[in-house]
Amino acid sequence: MNQALESKLRTLLTPVALGLSLPLAFTVYSGCKKEEPPPPLPSAAPVSTPSAPLVLGVEDAGDDGDGDAGDADADAKGKGQPAASLKACCAALAQNAASAPPPTSLYMMQAAAACNAAVAQGKDKSSVIGIVSGALKGAGMPAACR
Repeated sequence: MNQALESKLRTLLTPVALGLSLPLAFTVYSGCKKEEPPPPLPSAAPVSTPSAPLVLGVEDAGDDGDGDAGDADADAKGKGQPAASLKACCAALAQNAASAPPPTSLYMMQAAAACNAAVAQGKDKSSVIGIVSGALKGAGMPAACR
């Protein structure tokens, strides 16, 4: 009679044990899924613009002999030192942007464009340097701009 009781007990406990182990097995199996990597971000094709070669010239630091006429014009406008000498800075920014890594090159291209615009408007040196340093967003400023 002992065997009959064990047989009935196994018959009853087997479905119960399977019923309890299936949710556990499902939970363990579903927890092992690997995440798919995100799709790659689209990248913008680099725009290559032909740049004119950088021509370095010697600036005349001496007096032109016209007296204080140049200083009077600068004082009349309320501006400091003229930014005409900063064209080399703008050219250096554009040249450095060609060899800089992607986020930095974008900042340098924008800084070069802002520099050219400021020089064309005749802004003083401190204004142009402020505009350029703001557009660079932490990227290094070329030596020609200092």
